[in-house]
Amino acid sequence: MKHIKGIAAIISLAAVIAAIAFVSRPSAPTPRFAPLAPNGEGVTVGGSDKSSGKGSDDQEEVVTGIKNDVSAPLSSIIPIEAEKNAQDADMNKIFTLPGRGTTMNLNAPVEMDAAVQAAPISPNAPVTIANFDGVSNISGVLPPDTNGDVGPNHYMQWVNLSFAIYSKTGALLYGPAAGNTLWAGFGGVCQTTNNGDPIVLYDQLADRWMVSQFAVPGGASGYHQCIAVSQTGDPTGAWYRYDFLWSNTNMNDYPHFGVWPDGYYMAVHEFANAATWAGQGVAVFEREKMLQGLPARMVKFNLYSTDPNMGGMLPTDLDGPAPAAGTPNYFVEPDDNAGGFPQDQVQIWAFHVDWANTANSTFSRVAALATAAFDSNMCNGARTCIPQSGTTAKLDAIADRAMYRAQYRNFGGYETIMLNHTVDATSTDRAGIRWYELRNTGGTGWGINQQSTFSPDATHRWMGSVAMNSAGDIGLGYSASSSTMFPALRYTGRLATDPLNSMTQGEGTLIAGTGAQTHTAARWGDYSMLSVDPVDDCTFWFTSEYVQTTGSASWRTRIGSFKLANCAAPGPTPTPGPTNTPLPPTNTPIPPTPTNTPLPVTNTGFMAPSANAAVTTSAGDNNGYQTTPINAYLADGLFAVDTSSGTNNNTNCTNNGKDKHQFYNYNFSTPGATAINGIEVKLTGKVNSTTSSPKFCVQLSWNGGTTWTTAKSTTTLSTTNSTYTLGTSADTWGHVWLPTELSNTNFRIRIIDVAGSSARTFSLDAVSVQVTYH
Repeated sequence: MKHIKGIAAIISLAAVIAAIAFVSRPSAPTPRFAPLAPNGEGVTVGGSDKSSGKGSDDQEEVVTGIKNDVSAPLSSIIPIEAEKNAQDADMNKIFTLPGRGTTMNLNAPVEMDAAVQAAPISPNAPVTIANFDGVSNISGVLPPDTNGDVGPNHYMQWVNLSFAIYSKTGALLYGPAAGNTLWAGFGGVCQTTNNGDPIVLYDQLADRWMVSQFAVPGGASGYHQCIAVSQTGDPTGAWYRYDFLWSNTNMNDYPHFGVWPDGYYMAVHEFANAATWAGQGVAVFEREKMLQGLPARMVKFNLYSTDPNMGGMLPTDLDGPAPAAGTPNYFVEPDDNAGGFPQDQVQIWAFHVDWANTANSTFSRVAALATAAFDSNMCNGARTCIPQSGTTAKLDAIADRAMYRAQYRNFGGYETIMLNHTVDATSTDRAGIRWYELRNTGGTGWGINQQSTFSPDATHRWMGSVAMNSAGDIGLGYSASSSTMFPALRYTGRLATDPLNSMTQGEGTLIAGTGAQTHTAARWGDYSMLSVDPVDDCTFWFTSEYVQTTGSASWRTRIGSFKLANCAAPGPTPTPGPTNTPLPPTNTPIPPTPTNTPLPVTNTGFMAPSANAAVTTSAGDNNGYQTTPINAYLADGLFAVDTSSGTNNNTNCTNNGKDKHQFYNYNFSTPGATAINGIEVKLTGKVNSTTSSPKFCVQLSWNGGTTWTTAKSTTTLSTTNSTYTLGTSADTWGHVWLPTELSNTNFRIRIIDVAGSSARTFSLDAVSVQVTYH
């Protein structure tokens, strides 16, 4: 979900919440619709056969996009800088979903989780492969709504309110750019607003990218969904762009998508006039036309009259082989019986679209699967829930909905859906992640093949994303925090051959946070994303938020990948298990798995500095980056500026006529390191003119700036913001490093701005460093 800032806007949040009346929602859960058939079927929305009583088209709408075009290549579009201190557009800041959170029966008997994996786990987690920072909080908003996807050659990430495109090794290829940069020159609200709630998906069936964010000005302008589909597999190329009017009256909050052969499917939470709950909305967009840049339609249903308390639903998103022709897209929703539902359950609905005759399109419930008991009442629905180290401020657990994605995979003889949500693992408000593998074997119907709540110790784990690869292995990424640790990003997994209902492959850390979020809104997430690399259909990629420096809304994001040991493309088909397999006894110790011995070489990921100092002697005009040097900490499009530097008629990196500036306090973590293999320095910046061959030179120090390595230099700098990497994972810069020499006391970088015969203005966006060690 979206951001709740400018930060000043939160001052009156408590008063706003107290004043809100849920006009169309009762204070207690309403009775459900008619009892289910034994298999959970029996409710259908839409369809033209109204005389049979099996369907009604009263809730169906068919909408043609109000505008579409094709953009110039994105690489030729100058990134728009995202707005600072942007205002919140979403409803999640005030409302919990019906029958969930504060609208649950808080007096219901305490229900112990019947599927907790509470035993210690194997220490042998796989190490990360890629591990680098993504977009940070450029706009001063929260939460980030972190998500992104991986393609054959790129990783594209989008947060509130900016996106960026990277190589798969972390090189910045485009951005960060405001989300509406993609609609530059398009006209209308998709161009003029940048409201966020973004989604990025790689459509592997077509080798395209599909991205979206909402535009919700309201009033006479209505509520819109902006969608773009790349013209090729290169996200820096041209895009087919669309504007769909969702409604003149209902806001389309929390939009989440799934790729399917016959459409791009979406779930939203609808709010009448952005103020009153108006039901779960579901939709499908005409993918075949959008892949060609042609005018396209949307078929949508509002489910309020079917069940006003439905919410927190997700469409399935395809990885791997396509489903059988004609297979509907499945939507899933976990429900807690304390919310008025007949049982703790997962509902499955099938969305069938008929583009030849849209009146035949239906949305039908196909199952309501009883789950092992769970309790989704975290902190009685209060946002301030998850503790952090060093502060009394707490974070939002967001336990009222399914967490992105609901991943679908077709193994031929059976289909799977992976799903997760946050629960109270101990009935003491300790957050854990309930995950499921749903399975349909041979078309016999959906069941729960395995399920568990991952909570192996006292640490809170939440904001999860889960997926299965082609070998049947499962990966799970999530946030972790406690009163004695800062929020961190971690991951775990299981092999297809491991005992059911447990994560067996240890717990790895993508990045350990070194700060806490203190904003009173407590917003965290609102989602994250774990995806599977389409090249090998094995490697997992995870992105989410963390905090490096304690602050009100000082979040950053991380992107990383990992691979479980037995996965190779194409992977072995896992042995089908019976549906609803009984859970193993809780607290059963899980033995270490020797196949996941950590690799001998790893890296820190690219880390940012938190301190700097100009060199004030024998350094040009002796003031270094005189304008806002802290802007060089993060790759956010904000610049540290060194004006009129690089003169003295030569290009010698260490000449006394060149301005110099030091950056340090990189907070490297190299646990168990015995040797340093290499150091890479990534510089992002630009210059005002290429005359006189301006360039960045870099030196490293291992003793606090007393001694320096031989300088390395970039190529001639560009006048547009570009990234330059010096050194490699096997380059020690001519020095044999000790791990202790990477401490904040010892390690420093010196940037030297060099040009020939003319003064130049150098702009430095970021200077980050990655250390490879073993």
